[in-house]
Amino acid sequence: MGSLVGHVAPGVGFFLIGLWHLFNNIRLHVRSPSSYSSLPWFPAPRIRYLELYVILFGCSLSVAMELFIGPDRHQPLDPDGTIPSNHLRNFEHSLVSISLSVYAAVAIVFDLMAGPAKARSGVLFDLTQLVGAMAFAQELLLFHLHSTDHKGLEGQYHLLLQMVVFVSLTTTLIGIAVPTSFVVIFVRSVSILLQGIWFIVMGFMLWTPELMPKSCFINNENGHLIARCHNDEALHRAKSLVNIEFSWLLIGVTIFSVSLYLILAKIYGDKVQYHSLDTQTNDVESQKISKILSHESSESFIQLGKIYNL
Repeated sequence: MGSLVGHVAPGVGFFLIGLWHLFNNIRLHVRSPSSYSSLPWFPAPRIRYLELYVILFGCSLSVAMELFIGPDRHQPLDPDGTIPSNHLRNFEHSLVSISLSVYAAVAIVFDLMAGPAKARSGVLFDLTQLVGAMAFAQELLLFHLHSTDHKGLEGQYHLLLQMVVFVSLTTTLIGIAVPTSFVVIFVRSVSILLQGIWFIVMGFMLWTPELMPKSCFINNENGHLIARCHNDEALHRAKSLVNIEFSWLLIGVTIFSVSLYLILAKIYGDKVQYHSLDTQTNDVESQKISKILSHESSESFIQLGKIYNL
């Protein structure tokens, strides 16, 4: 990370995975709401582990860029074998990628060892979800304790990112306990999608000079480009603009996600019928009235029989 490409590339990855999960979870739910159960990952039509392969490839490329391709000496250590201060963030970023790689590898191993039916139920299902939660926890920890400046403009972007990652973490953990809750899994998918979009926004807004807020600039510090502002007033204004960006983005993602649900429900959920509360109440009352009328009719027939016997 630490550059436009370093944020946009993983952002595209998070966006695609989040959109893939959102689409598949909605489709599963609208097809069979009563038997819905979440999945940690979704097989592709032709290449079963395509989603997991994408995660492994993207994370491996990220680690290579952070530790070997990006540094001037193509390795992140000093001549004495220690980690220099200007490469601390490279190790932090690479650890996030390694954690996600572990999740993808574990998911593939479980599926190969136990078979598709067992890998998605019981203990192996819970363990796969737990490793995914570990990856989100690692991401949250490293961005919260990031070696970059937490008080600057980049720190404000990271602060809002941590909120989204926290939602991904909590919904993943809750999903282990209640895998049949569509709302929990829906929020998790949306949060992963939002992570990707926010990474992309960060990449363009923090490393494009033309998009810098007024009285802010890009400064080269120890080989890293950092967004700085001339005074506290400019910094306060810039942070406020970041909050406004995030708010607009949150509204847009919410509208998109709900609209996608409605569209997919129209396509895949034609057999699903929804009844209003008034309709259900009227049906119950109708049933009660029918029972009363049938009871009264039976009593009248009994009385009529007695008359004829007389």
